[in-house]
Amino acid sequence: METRAPFIIIGAFVLAAIVAVFGFVYWLSNTTGLSRRAVYHVQFDGSVSGLLVGASVLFNGIKVGEITELSLSPERPRQVNATIAVAEQTPVRRDTRVGLEFQGLTGVPVIALEGGKETSSAEPVGVLIAEPGAGVSMTQAARDALRHVDAVISENSDSLHTTIANLQTFSEGLAKNTPRLDGIISGVERMTGAVPAPRKTIYDLHAVADFPDPKKELHAQLAIPEPTAVVMLQTQRFLFAPGTELNGFADAQWSDALPALLQAKLLQSFENYDIAHPPLRDATDADKRLAIDLRTFQIAPDGAAEIALSAKLLDKTGHVVGARLFSARQKLDGSDPLAAVAAFDAAFASLARDLISWTAASL
Repeated sequence: METRAPFIIIGAFVLAAIVAVFGFVYWLSNTTGLSRRAVYHVQFDGSVSGLLVGASVLFNGIKVGEITELSLSPERPRQVNATIAVAEQTPVRRDTRVGLEFQGLTGVPVIALEGGKETSSAEPVGVLIAEPGAGVSMTQAARDALRHVDAVISENSDSLHTTIANLQTFSEGLAKNTPRLDGIISGVERMTGAVPAPRKTIYDLHAVADFPDPKKELHAQLAIPEPTAVVMLQTQRFLFAPGTELNGFADAQWSDALPALLQAKLLQSFENYDIAHPPLRDATDADKRLAIDLRTFQIAPDGAAEIALSAKLLDKTGHVVGARLFSARQKLDGSDPLAAVAAFDAAFASLARDLISWTAASL
């Protein structure tokens, strides 16, 4: 019994190995493409650049087989013959369309089959004829198109040259007769009653030039970025408080949007205050930064020009060193834009002096 036991074990192992081999062959034949295949012949008229034996065959985008052979036709130099082997259940019919597809970034060509309208066919499928131009890649198609465009341009070069010369002559004549064209357009406007849009009148604030003594120097490097403001104040128009409106301001506007205008005039006023230590528009390495939020820049219901803002003095770390609200009002001497500009100038001068004195004392 003891001598026979090893032989039984060895026999069982050999038998298990044989069963495993047969099972592997059965699995391979049914799952990895070794199942029964149908063979078809395909003809291409023209180049099939890059097509190789072993490349995939797709049917409606699904891989169904491979290319088994490629050859040339001795009688027809442009003809390429391909033999494909596909799964037996693939519905290849006589009206199946044949072409090439280029897959991936490298453009690897594969044969692409597309099902037709026939649902069944008792007759054997003959040779599948690929569609004309099936072997042309996108790159080749682009080259052919550019070659065609180049040929068209070459054939019509004289006409194109004449057309360009005529355009140049027309543009030169148009430039020489611009004054006459302006006169013609003006005459048409007069005939039709069209009124040209009036030009805007631009007004500006004046920086403060005189300050009371004694003046304290601005020892620290100061930066004044553009003030923040709500959208309503981001304008060049003269603004009025609700319920307030004066005639004659439709064609009047400030020289810049109100926040940018206020920043420019404050920078100039600070320079007039201490030209030895002028502030910067904005600098990340400045010792102090004056952050301003514009709150009001309008004509009030009582006919006064009013300006209001908040100011914060920040150090390099963004810590608030000091903060204060500033406001100024000046009554208008009239109802026209000149009177409004004079009132805003006076209000700005009063506010700027207070702001500069407070900033100098806080540095």
